[in-house]
Amino acid sequence: MSGEPAREGVLLVTDRPGLVHRGKVRDSYALGDDRLLLVATDRISAFDVVLPNGIPRKGEVLTRLAAWWFMRTREVVPNHFVAVLDADNAAQLGIDADPAWYGRATIARRAEPLPVECVVRGYLAGSGWADYQRSGAISGIALPPGLRQCERLFEPIFTPTSKAAAGHDEPLTYAEVEALVGPERAHVMRLRALALYRYAADVALERGIIIADTKFEFGMLDGEVTLIDEALTPDSSRFWPLDAYAPGHDQPSFDKQYVRDWLAASGWNREPPPPALPPEVVRATSERYLEAYRRLTGAPLPDPPAEEHEER
Repeated sequence: MSGEPAREGVLLVTDRPGLVHRGKVRDSYALGDDRLLLVATDRISAFDVVLPNGIPRKGEVLTRLAAWWFMRTREVVPNHFVAVLDADNAAQLGIDADPAWYGRATIARRAEPLPVECVVRGYLAGSGWADYQRSGAISGIALPPGLRQCERLFEPIFTPTSKAAAGHDEPLTYAEVEALVGPERAHVMRLRALALYRYAADVALERGIIIADTKFEFGMLDGEVTLIDEALTPDSSRFWPLDAYAPGHDQPSFDKQYVRDWLAASGWNREPPPPALPPEVVRATSERYLEAYRRLTGAPLPDPPAEEHEER
């Protein structure tokens, strides 16, 4: 069921009947006509390319942290979340899945995905900083001159991108989003993405983490623009420690920026095939993901099932 054997305690490939989509990190399987099983592997991508290494426990962090946010934001914005797969609900629902998937798979309602990555930025970093240096704007939004790298913006901004099936996502203007999904859906996506970011940024600040930017995905469910995929994880967000924040340069982080930085320094041209990550980068990245989970939720990641780290 689980695909290839664990390497260094990681799950890279999954396999069961009903495969709907195999993404950079998540594999989606049909559970009847109206639900999906979303399995977060330990794969990691950077610059839209999947790397050969996995990151131990990464999939568990993504699944459990997204669930933590889904539960807390469902009164703000509707989402597709039903439950995190465990032994009890697998038995109750008759889901035949490897126990290694417990704690790393989400049972979700099935939605029609909308073809936009809804990026919200509260700080000037990453590709947003590069765009600002080049043009003074991000996704067609003009920003004041003289801003520093990683500086907090006066207010969060909605800077969507395309959702590329292959290759790199590309920035979109709001007018281009309207053309893709229609003005009404674009308006709701923008409002809901900004509301989610503002709420989560306040919660994270209380826990000593700055959410510099994050990415949301939405789909149509029961005629409603609904949050899907994941939310506010180290894969989809930049998490900075509040006590070390100082604008004007790159920040330390609890996300995959550490991997991006190593890849940039390696001389890789951002095209396949990517280089393998050294063991120390893999270990340090896993530690950052686990620390993000602990700081945000106030508790360490629960222990995995004993079977997860056996050769399969």
